[in-house]
Amino acid sequence: MYICVRELARADTLHTLYIIMPTFSRRGSSGGRGRFSNNRSRANRFSTHIDHSMYVKKAEPQVEKEYVNKHQFADFDVHPVLKNILAERGFTTPSPIQDQTIPLIIEGRDVIGLANTGTGKTLAFLLPLVDKVLRDPINKVLVVAPTRELALQIEEELIKITLRDMHIFSTCCVGGSPISRQLQRLRMNNQFIIGTPGRLMDLAERGALNLSEFNHIILDEADHMVDMGFIDDIRWIIERLKPERQSLFFSATLDRKLEPLAHSFLKDPITVSVVNSATSNNVNQDVVHIGRDENKMEVLVKILEQENVNKVLIFGNTKMMADRIADGLFRAGFRAGALHGDKRLSQRKQILGDFKRGDLDVLVATDVAARGIDIPAVSHVINYDEPQNFDYYVHRIGRTGRGGATGQALTFVQK
Repeated sequence: MYICVRELARADTLHTLYIIMPTFSRRGSSGGRGRFSNNRSRANRFSTHIDHSMYVKKAEPQVEKEYVNKHQFADFDVHPVLKNILAERGFTTPSPIQDQTIPLIIEGRDVIGLANTGTGKTLAFLLPLVDKVLRDPINKVLVVAPTRELALQIEEELIKITLRDMHIFSTCCVGGSPISRQLQRLRMNNQFIIGTPGRLMDLAERGALNLSEFNHIILDEADHMVDMGFIDDIRWIIERLKPERQSLFFSATLDRKLEPLAHSFLKDPITVSVVNSATSNNVNQDVVHIGRDENKMEVLVKILEQENVNKVLIFGNTKMMADRIADGLFRAGFRAGALHGDKRLSQRKQILGDFKRGDLDVLVATDVAARGIDIPAVSHVINYDEPQNFDYYVHRIGRTGRGGATGQALTFVQK
């Protein structure tokens, strides 16, 4: 288990290579109970065939209709101290998801927020809920996230908008550190509990966490929690919550798998959708054909040595391969580290910190471990191994071509 440390790393990601590879383990990378069935695990190990022509598309940047804000941060009916903190951080104009959901959350409405990663949804739910806690300290907030990294990222965002003399306390409940430390922190008065489904269940079953105390709950990246096999865990948690509560449901999509969960979880919700197109129009997509006699690592190194390749995400398919690629790139002259579910959380935090500070040129990670990490200004995405399905492909290449920039996506394909 891990208790989030109130300390922020400096983000310096220039000339950084970021490699992501999906991981599967019995307990799951979140340190939870691991609800993957054998069939699910077996299915996740193999890719469904994707027509290679779907990996090829020329970028067609489109001028999106300019969003007209209804509010500025100063307009929201939140505590003056929160407005001052936002102003000091240079936050004046909210993003679309923040602009539309914050007033609804302040009103106490249940909300379905559909938004891509990197659109500011974390602040969208934290700001009004911190305000509710400031106005009435009896309020208790539970945030459920699919991965350790995302839970930690939410905790860091909470720290940024609170001051020490507010007396707002939180505990981040994820796997990776001794349970005794977690149990000790939970004996204190925490207004915010942030955690992954399996770990929250473990703590509740031990009697260390009373789920019926929470009158605000957020499911963040609900689509990914379902993809990871946590739907039964989420239902278990929901069944033990206080019936009279405010529930918030944030996801990139709301498909047939999620709709029944959302409707059982929320009461008379208002849906706010600011989701962009599935495949970014700002991404040039192409394939790299790998001959039987060619060495993929050598091809990768040649690509990375090109002048216009300065910040790259690379995806592969196994934890073992993640370590292997990190070692190979280190020998090729890149400062490299591996990030996946077999690493202790303290190691993962250290690697992420090194990456953010620019102490690593290369970060090798799994899809699950890297899910909650929002990395700006990625120039290239490279699929070292083909994705398992087209949804994975769309998620991967969506990490580049942001903010009006044109990104590049390359997929290695065996001849």
